[in-house]
Amino acid sequence: MFFGLLGQPCAGEVTFYKDVLPILQKRCQGCHRPGEIGPMPLLTYRQVRPWAAGIREAVTTRKMPPWFEESSSLEFANNPSLASAEIKTVQSWVDSGSAEGIPMDAPPAPKWPNGWNIPSPDVVIEMPKPFVIPAKTEVDYQYIILKLGFAADRWIQMAEIRPGDRSVVHHAVLYVREPGSDWLRDVPPGVVYAPPHGDREAKRKAAGTIADILAIYTPGSRPAMFPAGMGKKIPAGSDLVLQIHYTARDKTIQDVTSIGLVMCADQPKKRVLTLQMGNDTFVIPPGERNYRVAVSGTMPRDAMLLSLFPHMHLRGSAFEYQIIGDGGRVETLLRVKPYDFFWQLSYELQTPRLLRAGTRLLWVGYFDNSADNPKNPDPMAEVSWGEQSREEMMIGFFDIAVPGDIDKTTFFVRK
Repeated sequence: MFFGLLGQPCAGEVTFYKDVLPILQKRCQGCHRPGEIGPMPLLTYRQVRPWAAGIREAVTTRKMPPWFEESSSLEFANNPSLASAEIKTVQSWVDSGSAEGIPMDAPPAPKWPNGWNIPSPDVVIEMPKPFVIPAKTEVDYQYIILKLGFAADRWIQMAEIRPGDRSVVHHAVLYVREPGSDWLRDVPPGVVYAPPHGDREAKRKAAGTIADILAIYTPGSRPAMFPAGMGKKIPAGSDLVLQIHYTARDKTIQDVTSIGLVMCADQPKKRVLTLQMGNDTFVIPPGERNYRVAVSGTMPRDAMLLSLFPHMHLRGSAFEYQIIGDGGRVETLLRVKPYDFFWQLSYELQTPRLLRAGTRLLWVGYFDNSADNPKNPDPMAEVSWGEQSREEMMIGFFDIAVPGDIDKTTFFVRK
């Protein structure tokens, strides 16, 4: 008997270490590791084996990794979807008994950042004290002004918003408030502020900013990471304004959200701006299954398109980014379907796309306000624009790159 061969995998057998672990490292472990959004770590055989059948189901149905591109004329650099061959490998591994294999067949473990999804930040800022989210209540959008004290212009290569407790931070937006802005000037720095409840004018003033966005946090989203030679500019004397949408749970929870910034090694030639087109005048009738809301506009100047980020709430079902060309010809840059409020993703172009001045853009959102939508808070409600999840939004964010000396105000001065 050849005792030395006992426990060795058979030729051609699909095993965890040789075949499955490389797929998990490439496609899954970014979220499924300690401290990240995945509900369980998927780093070792012991961690993965109990979930084998569930993993097969998730990848076969393409529920995981989350990616909602239905069609597009573009290719995206951050598409985590498994190739057909990878899905077959996972299926074969589970169907054949989920063999462990030989540890020496494992690829080197990735060197994941410690506490961040960006390299060690050059600057870390956090809320001065915890914010308390009361149990079982609706929380208005909160704002906090964070002083930077930059005496000179700084350029940002990467930026990450890191919630202290993801269970209550549904999303967060980080703005650059430049020195000449009057936005929230009456609010003291470092104090969490919300407009008085029911004061629509105060809420409108707080939400109605033209400040550039530095980074966005949503479930499943990546940190802001800009291509080589491009970056976000923080002019000297600017502050950061962090807007947070908290979602209460069954118990009182505290949160301290942090921000990490990685500076550009050299001043980039291109400045990244975050633009948006949205519609806030819609009214969705009760029971409507496929309500269409659109917004259009034209590019004021030439720019390179870098990414697309659709935003709706619980009734959102699909979103389209389109270019309307000569003779009404339609190019669909991206169609997201289904839209998932709990996995709001940015779609980052593999190759930047030139948008000429005068290019007509059309963004279209579709909403399901019927009882067939399991996420619908109230199919009998007439729904209009609002900040809370029970209300709706229709916004298409998109990042562009322009010459380094063009700021957001200048960009919208049409030649």
